[in-house]
Amino acid sequence: MRNIIPFMTRVPIRGDFEKARNEIWAFPLLATLTSSLPTLILYLDLPMKNILAILSLYSTIGLLHLDGLADWADGIMVKGDRERKIEAMKDLNTGIAGIFAVAMVLLVQIYSLNYLPFYAIFLAELNSKYAMLLALATKKPLGSGLGWYFMEKMNKRQLAVGTLLYSILIFPIGFYNPKAIFSVVGLLVSAYVMKVSIDNFGGLNGDCIGAIAEITRAGTLLLTAFVWWYL
Repeated sequence: MRNIIPFMTRVPIRGDFEKARNEIWAFPLLATLTSSLPTLILYLDLPMKNILAILSLYSTIGLLHLDGLADWADGIMVKGDRERKIEAMKDLNTGIAGIFAVAMVLLVQIYSLNYLPFYAIFLAELNSKYAMLLALATKKPLGSGLGWYFMEKMNKRQLAVGTLLYSILIFPIGFYNPKAIFSVVGLLVSAYVMKVSIDNFGGLNGDCIGAIAEITRAGTLLLTAFVWWYL
């Protein structure tokens, strides 16, 4: 896990980028690290806690996935064939679709936290990281970038270990509050984003996986907010 941390977070430790591909199984474990500061802020009930929690989250994970979301949205929304969509996604300039997607994901996360317990951000991050693992497990790379680089080392063992870790991490919170189990439904959001990506681009690259991570986290918070409100 030590090698995947500097790649997936802004934590200043050294790691081997080549060895990181063999630690995909540890993605769910990363949620305990990336959500620790936001969870603490929410638990302490600090002023403007929702905004501070989301800011602290991105100060830990960086903006790489959020940038991927913007590129992904530009590609999805452009009209034309598959080649045109891929070209728009790879364009260095961010369009209005990308700006809108980023703004909506941020607003959904901040607003949903109003209706949720302090540990909901951990559940959302857990889903986000596990969704990235599932995306790599599709073994449908687009091009030869980061998505392909990690998919090349993805196998059944890494998926099995990652799934076991996901189950172990979510179980204690589900035992503490059974409503927390409903957060698993957020993975349906990731499945939908994967399908949309493959339908539009023919595969998944780093931008698509970043979008999957961001939309899954926001979608999990939104869906669980409705569960907490209704139940």
